[in-house]
Amino acid sequence: MGIINFVKDYERIARFRLGKFEGMKGPGVVFAIPILHEIRKVDTRTQLIDVPRSTSITKDNASIDIDFLVYMRIDVNESEKAVLEVQNYMFAVIGLATTTLRAVIGDITLDEVLSQRERINEAIRVRLDSETNRWGIKVTNVEIKEIDPPREILEAMNRQMSAERVRRAVVLEADGTKEANITVAEGEKQAAILRAEGDKQAQILAAEGDQQAAILVAEGFSQAMTRVNSVAEGVHTNTMGLQYLDTLKSLGNSPSSKFIFPMEFTGLLGRIAGLAGSGNSPGSGG
Repeated sequence: MGIINFVKDYERIARFRLGKFEGMKGPGVVFAIPILHEIRKVDTRTQLIDVPRSTSITKDNASIDIDFLVYMRIDVNESEKAVLEVQNYMFAVIGLATTTLRAVIGDITLDEVLSQRERINEAIRVRLDSETNRWGIKVTNVEIKEIDPPREILEAMNRQMSAERVRRAVVLEADGTKEANITVAEGEKQAAILRAEGDKQAQILAAEGDQQAAILVAEGFSQAMTRVNSVAEGVHTNTMGLQYLDTLKSLGNSPSSKFIFPMEFTGLLGRIAGLAGSGNSPGSGG
């Protein structure tokens, strides 16, 4: 660095005067006089650290290889710590990230390692951030790139996944059969209900037809009796008397010696006798 240094907004310069720290300078123009001043520039942007692959042991004693990424940045307000508190903060973060990874993996099982990456990422980030805070460094994110279990574990996992797929296929087939049977049963139930409703309606219609027929027959019989009664009312009393005389003639020819006549018959005979008398009286034309 020269005497005149142009410091960008995302940079800061730690300036020492005869070995004594004067503070973080920038952004803008920062002067550094040779021999008198010593400066060291730091970048406050987010930086990506690729942590080399390392082997960790899980809680259930399975060894796995993991490599991951760490996203970190120097806090502008505490950037002097990255200069004064640690010699090389990049190497320090890499070493701390490796040990933190092993500590986190050692607390969980292999199945959890394989299925809970987000949980592992967050656990590593929290632990790293609490440690790097003393260096003025903020860990913003951690992402596991790859997890490689041993070959025998991979083979066991493949067998387990194959068995699980078979189990799911059997379950799905059973569920399909169950649904089909339910559908068929529902169809038969609905058909039976419709048939019963049809029979019920047919019986109701037949009963209503019989009722209407009986009503019509009764009405016809009533009308016939009314007509007979009207005709009977129009028959003349003389005609009825003549019918009774014919009956008496028939009785006279019978061998019986005793006859029983209704009271109405005597009244009718009186009327017939009166008619006969009026016919033989003087002045009659007979």
